Amino acid sequence: MNRRRLVALGAAALAPAAFPASLSTPARAQSGSQPGGAAGWPGQPVRLVVPFAAGGPTDVPARLLADRLSEALPQRVIVENRTGSGVVVGTEMVARAPKDGSVLLYSTIAHAVLKPLFPRLSFDPLTDFTPVAMVGQIPMLLMVHPSLGVSTVPELVTLLRANPGRYDYASSGNGGAVHLASELFWHAAGGLKVNHVAFRGSAAAMPEVLSGRIPIIMDVAAGAVPYVQRGELRALGVSSARRSPSAPAVPTFAEQGIGGFEAYTWHMVFAPAGTPAPVVTAANAAVNAALTQPAIRGRLAELAMDVGGDGTPEAASRFLAAEAAKWEPIIRDANIRAD
Repeated sequence: MNRRRLVALGAAALAPAAFPASLSTPARAQSGSQPGGAAGWPGQPVRLVVPFAAGGPTDVPARLLADRLSEALPQRVIVENRTGSGVVVGTEMVARAPKDGSVLLYSTIAHAVLKPLFPRLSFDPLTDFTPVAMVGQIPMLLMVHPSLGVSTVPELVTLLRANPGRYDYASSGNGGAVHLASELFWHAAGGLKVNHVAFRGSAAAMPEVLSGRIPIIMDVAAGAVPYVQRGELRALGVSSARRSPSAPAVPTFAEQGIGGFEAYTWHMVFAPAGTPAPVVTAANAAVNAALTQPAIRGRLAELAMDVGGDGTPEAASRFLAAEAAKWEPIIRDANIRAD
């Protein structure tokens, strides 16, 4: 998978000139009314639907972004958490929403794997949505309990290959990014046989991993780094193409001779398919402009999110298509089912 870097737009993109002329609106009236543009930009606040629980690792960056978008877009942006059946309920709501920019979706890698995990969906997560912009990508760390006696990825591969089916690994849930990345690694390392133990979130899995009863886990870098810093777990590799600033001492898998493995949890903004191109362009410009601001970049860096690169809607669409193609065979071959 080639990493897609977002193009950083200048701070000037926050000015009204950043928007197509047809979407420019007068300054917000003192009464709070928000007149729409000639191209159909909505006159009411924009709802940014997050199909995850409030306060979680997806909700936090979504709210950071929404605050900045409220300063840049013609209308105020309000985050709305809609959970249920994983991310299905909130995602379906946006798929059926008006195609005018009044409702947007903030989602993750979960969007790319909805179709193989839920084959009976009433909507198509690829064709019923228009990617607006990539927000960023967060790598994962492969960690082991020190009692396992390995310090590198090749040492772990040797141990697992010599003991097929003997060891367990933990994940934060069936079909989640951690589970998928782990299965991709076992595949890339030559078809290793390791038993999967799913938990309801990383917090539930960690006591078993810290005790050594389940000695292996792949976890998102932001949550994993503290365990490594305290010496409770040993980080063997980072799943990104290059070393992560959040864990610079941890080598990549490629550095250790494991090719064909690269995985992230990523965040992206979507609009319902059929949303007018000028609206998508304006929203894309606003997202990219927000991501240039030092305050939001610094906060996202604390979450181990890599922001930057080609941030066009076209690049986001190509990335989504590549992710869907990448994970579908992993889900099928590993017989992964959503909880």
